[in-house]
Order: sequence, then C-alpha cells, then structure tokens
Amino acid sequence: MPTLSLSNYHRWDVSPEEGKAIQHSLAGRVSLTPDFGELKVVAGVDMSATGVARAAVVLLSYPDYQVLEVARAERPLDFPYVPGLLSFREGPAVLAAFEKLSRLPDLIFFDGQGIAHPRKIGIASHIGVLLDLPSIGVAKSPLAVSGPEPGLEPGTITQWKNRRGEIVAAAVRTKLRSKPLYISPGHKIDLDTSVRLVLEACRGYRLPEPTRQAHNAAAVAE
Repeated sequence: MPTLSLSNYHRWDVSPEEGKAIQHSLAGRVSLTPDFGELKVVAGVDMSATGVARAAVVLLSYPDYQVLEVARAERPLDFPYVPGLLSFREGPAVLAAFEKLSRLPDLIFFDGQGIAHPRKIGIASHIGVLLDLPSIGVAKSPLAVSGPEPGLEPGTITQWKNRRGEIVAAAVRTKLRSKPLYISPGHKIDLDTSVRLVLEACRGYRLPEPTRQAHNAAAVAE
C-alpha cells in the first residue's frame, strides 16, 4: 500500500512568489536520466476544474494498457490561476488521488508539462519529484518552447527548444490529421524515451492510452 500524505510535501497554501521559489528548488532535483526497471504498471493523470480541482489517476497494465484501478479526488481551487504555477492549483488533488491507490505505478503519464516550462518544473516534473517516480509530460499545447511543426504522418517528430536554446520537448504527431502533442520528460526519464513510450501507448487515438483513460475518468465526479 502507498504511504503517501499531503503533509509529507511542501506547503501548498503559498503566494505566487513563494510558489516560484518552491519550483526553483524542486527543479534542481529533476533527473533526466532514465531510472526505472521493468515496466509492469503505468499511470495516467488528468484534471478537470469546474468549481473544484478534480484529479483522476488511472493505473494500467503494461504493455497491454488494460485498466487496473481508478482513483479520483477533489480539492478546492484555492490557489489563483497563474500561468506557470498550475501545479499549485492541481497538485493537492493529484496527490490525494494517488493516496487512494492500492499500489504505485512504475511510470506516470501526465496531461501537462514536464520540463517544457518557464522554470523547467511543470506538473509532471513537480509531482514526479515529490513522489520520486519516473514521469512524462504529455501536453496538448506548448508552453515556453518553440520549434517546427512535425510532418502530417503519425510518428513524425520535431525537437522544440526553450528560450535558452535547450531541447526540452518534442512535437509529436500521434494521429493522422490531428494536432501534435508536446512531449517533455518529467523526472527520471529522458526525452527520447518519453517520446518512444508515448508513441507506443497510442492505440489509434491522439492521446496515449494512460492520459486518455485519465481524461475520461476526470470528467466523472468523485
């Protein structure tokens, strides 16, 4: 059983400036070296925010991506909407959902950013560091990065850079005639491995199966 508790982590009731300071501290702990063994269970995480922050975490078997477990949690939207600090609005609900799981995954796919973030600590990196688990950011739109669009064929990839010129993300066409996804490593994984695993997890849909299932689950009340 997981031994998770919101009290084990940093404070969430902070000002935006305090939040940025926490992000800078956590960014120094992000590892981009793949650090996981045999994958047996992966997770998808997504959020909806309609008056409250509603998080869903879905566990799936690997490599066949069958749903094993679904956990949901709701928390008040106490933190203001500040671009670049969305993990402070969503993080408490996400961690509360993880507390309900019977086991922890070997790898987490987040609907959101990894290091493709102004301070290189999007929600996939933020929660990945707090849980000390490998994580991937699977975003529907880019943040703090730029680059060329990928080709129209599924599986085409282009590298995207931040303002410092660092390659931190990839635009990936996962389905014909669909908008690309923007993949960035979260924690304990590199970009190439992140892209490979996302493409592997796409089963005819634009979204990889873990975040697709989490998206559907997040639409349902706790």
